[in-house]
Amino acid sequence: MDEMDLMEGMKSLLIRNGTVVTAEREFTGDVLCEGEKIVAVGEGLAVPEGAEVIDATGKLVFPGFIDPHVHIYLPFMGTYAKDDYASASRAALVGGTTTLIEMICPGRDEDPVEAFELWKGKAEGLAACDYTFHMGVTRFDAEMPDKLRRIVEAGVASFKVFLAYKGALGIDDAELYETLKLAKELGVIVTAHCENAELVAKLQAELVAQGKVGPEWHEPSRPVRVEAEGCHHLMTFAEQTGAHVYVVHTSCADAVEVIRAAKARGVQAWIETVVPYLVLDKSAAERPGFEGAKWVMSPPIRDKSHQPVLWQGLADGTISTVGTDHAPFDFATQKHMGHPDAAKALNADFSPRGEGGNFTLIPNGIPSVEERVKLLYTAGVKGGKIDLRTFVRVASTEAAKIFGLYPRKGEIAPGSDADLVVFDPEFRGTISATTHAMQTDYSGFEGMAVEGRPELVTVRGQVVVRNGEFVGAPGSGQFLRREPTHF
Repeated sequence: MDEMDLMEGMKSLLIRNGTVVTAEREFTGDVLCEGEKIVAVGEGLAVPEGAEVIDATGKLVFPGFIDPHVHIYLPFMGTYAKDDYASASRAALVGGTTTLIEMICPGRDEDPVEAFELWKGKAEGLAACDYTFHMGVTRFDAEMPDKLRRIVEAGVASFKVFLAYKGALGIDDAELYETLKLAKELGVIVTAHCENAELVAKLQAELVAQGKVGPEWHEPSRPVRVEAEGCHHLMTFAEQTGAHVYVVHTSCADAVEVIRAAKARGVQAWIETVVPYLVLDKSAAERPGFEGAKWVMSPPIRDKSHQPVLWQGLADGTISTVGTDHAPFDFATQKHMGHPDAAKALNADFSPRGEGGNFTLIPNGIPSVEERVKLLYTAGVKGGKIDLRTFVRVASTEAAKIFGLYPRKGEIAPGSDADLVVFDPEFRGTISATTHAMQTDYSGFEGMAVEGRPELVTVRGQVVVRNGEFVGAPGSGQFLRREPTHF
C-alpha cells in the first residue's frame, strides 16, 4: 500500500467539546482531522460521514508535544543506551510526545555522513512517532564543511557541539569557531552542551585522587560555575560569528543569567532546560551506597535553590523549551560500571579497566522521555508555576519554531499535522519502573505522584494511544526533513 492509498484509507477524526489549548489561546471547541492534517478548528463542527468522534468533554486538547533533546541510539562510556526506537517511541507516545529530536553523537574518528545514515537507519522501521536529528560535530577538519553540507541538504537543520567530554565528544576552540562560522553560512542553529571541559577534567582527577569516588562527587566535579563559564564561552563565540545557538539542558541560575545577559546585548541564543532539573535536586545523587548513580547526568542535578529561577524563566520566556536529555542506562549493570568496586559489584570483570570504578565511569543520563509531560503538568501547571499556554509553548510550540517544524508541528490549526493529545486532567497515578514503557530497570522518578495523563494521542491523524495504552504500529513514524532558516 503506497502513501496515497494509506491516506485515502484513513477515516476522518473529530475531537469534540474539549478545551483546546495552544501557545496563544484556550477555548472550548472541536478539531477535525482529514487524513494526516487538521482541516478545521471551531465550535459545533459537522460530523463527516464515517468519521470517528472522540468526546473530549472535561478534557484538554493539546498539540502533540515535541522533545527537542533525546538520546536513543547512544554509544557512551563503553556501553549503549537501553532503548531502541520501538521502545523509546512507544514510551514517548504514551507520555504525549509525538515528535523526537535525537542527538547524533559520532566519535571524533567517525565519518559524520556515515553516522547520520546509521542513526537514521536505527529509527526507520521502528519509530512509531515522527523524528528528526541534531547532527553532532565532534571534530572539524578540511573535509567537514562538505560533509555537513550534505547532511543539511538531507534535511537536518541543526548541529550539536560538546564543550565537555574532553578527549571523546568535545571540540576545541578552533573547531568551535569553524563550526559556528559554517552554521551561520548555512543558516542552521547550533545546539551546545556547555561546560568547561578542562576544569571538569582537573576537578575530576583531584577528587578521585583524594578517594572521593562515589556518585555524590559527580556534582562537585561539575559545579555551577563550570557550567556558567561554558555558557559564557559559547556566547562569546556566537557573538563573534553571528551564529544562532541553543544551550541544551541548562541546570542552574548562574548559567541562565550568563545567557540572559548575552541575549540582552544581541546574541541570538535560546535556552533549554530538562525536566529532571525542575523536579529533582542534588540530594538524589547523594543517597546512601551507590543508589545515587541513578541520577548521575551532566550537567548534574543542582541544589533546589536553582529551581525557582528555572520555573520563572519558563514563565517569563527566558527559557524557551523543556526537554528530557533522555539517556537510558540500566542501574544494575551499566550504572555500576562506575561502582567503587566495579568488578565485585557486577559479579564480573565489567569495569572498563578491570579495577575499582569511580563516578567518572558512570554512564550519564536519566530515562525520562515517558514522564516529561506528566511531570511538567503536575509540578508546573498544577503547582501554579506556569499556565496552560506556557505549558504548551515550552513543551511543544517553541521547539517547533526554533527547529524549523512550525506550523507543521506544535500547533492546532488548519494545515498543521494532526498530532493531538487529549489529556485527562482528572487522572491520578504514580510513576514506577514496573509500569513504564522504557527499557531501563529503574525510574528516576520512582514513586512520584502525577496529576493528569495523555488519554488519547494521534500522529498525523492516526490514533496511537487510546485510554493511555499504546495502540500504534512500529515503523509508522516519519523522518522530518527541515530546511535551514538562512538568517
